Amino acid sequence: MISYPEIDPIIFAVGPFAIRWYGLMYVIGFVAAWTLANRRAHMAGSLIKSHQVDDLIFLGMLGVIVGGRLGYCVIYGWELWLDDPLYVFKITQGGMSFHGGLLGVMSAMWWFGRSRQLGMWQVTDFVAPLVPIGLGTGRIGNFINNELWGKPTDVPWSFNVNGQSLHPSQLYEAFLEGLVLFLILWLYSSKQRRHMTVSGMFLLWYGIFRFAVEFYRVPDINLGYLFLGWVTMGQILSALMIIAGLILLLSGNRSGSRELRD
Repeated sequence: MISYPEIDPIIFAVGPFAIRWYGLMYVIGFVAAWTLANRRAHMAGSLIKSHQVDDLIFLGMLGVIVGGRLGYCVIYGWELWLDDPLYVFKITQGGMSFHGGLLGVMSAMWWFGRSRQLGMWQVTDFVAPLVPIGLGTGRIGNFINNELWGKPTDVPWSFNVNGQSLHPSQLYEAFLEGLVLFLILWLYSSKQRRHMTVSGMFLLWYGIFRFAVEFYRVPDINLGYLFLGWVTMGQILSALMIIAGLILLLSGNRSGSRELRD
């Protein structure tokens, strides 16, 4: 068992202004996405050009933040939001939903594509490989914040948190949804692929990884297990992602349309 290091979530503060590790993890994720996007934009056949990358990443940031926060409030924090209408703005109290952020990014990519005569899936095929690094850094932020711990366990890599030996489920997700998913998508998209298949691979593998890790996570206290004594809201949403990913992969591979790396 490993002792949790009790990291201060605030890096430094000047008066009421504070820089937090969790916010820094988001910044690192967005910078990584911007860097990778510029690299992809210079690849032969890219439908997104380098001069469009700044707008793409900016809209993606808005989609992540607005969609992630609203998604959390609707899916996991509905009662808190009803009790306090301003709760949605209290981001320092935690609460960001990946699935809400995904819908926010998809809406932003639809808007970006519409204004540039591109289909949404053409844009998301470009964007999908950029996302996992940010997912991984976000989970590291959860670890630093001492939140989203897993279930009690006696595995040797467990962490001692307030006298309990717990699965570091945040680090499981950082590894699978961050590093492993990035490698899968970056390698897969480095070759010519059919329309929608890169997006499909993202939904499929994220759904599989998240569904698996949910067995080790503790469900949100206000939701608990929804049925059968083990099914969580995260697993239901991830199962829908797996189905959607398979549909996109099948639809893309049946079409005759090919797009280089997008």
